[in-house]
Amino acid sequence: MRLGRPIKALPQPLCDYCSAHATLVKYGEASYPYREDHGALWVCTACQAWIGIHSRSTRNVPLGRLADGALRDAKSRLHDTLEPLVAGKVRRDRVNPFEARAKAIRWVAGELGFEPVSASIHNLSLDQCEQAIRHVEAFIARRGAASSEGNV
Repeated sequence: MRLGRPIKALPQPLCDYCSAHATLVKYGEASYPYREDHGALWVCTACQAWIGIHSRSTRNVPLGRLADGALRDAKSRLHDTLEPLVAGKVRRDRVNPFEARAKAIRWVAGELGFEPVSASIHNLSLDQCEQAIRHVEAFIARRGAASSEGNV
């Protein structure tokens, strides 16, 4: 009989697309989607959806929801769209890029009313990513138009 605090069960995320349990895979295994070692992943092989784990996690805690190809692409485009704001924040406030990116993501999530307001894009849906991209692009365009009017 074990004494002390009970040990929590390891997380095993469910796929949002097919409701199957994801499998933990590591570099070198057949279903590992990357060529090089990006760290362990939770993978739904049926949907080709996956998510990484927290880098120092001893319990393989997933970073967020499993993402298929379309969602991974949308998250990548959102990161690219936020990059001018992140670079400006790093220069202006002298914060590191991770802090600046987290603030940018919290800002856009708050602007669009996403619940809960997160410092990470890992839990955003495809629709939320697309909304965020449009919002940030419009914000940058308005800001660029306002600054060019002031310089004329």
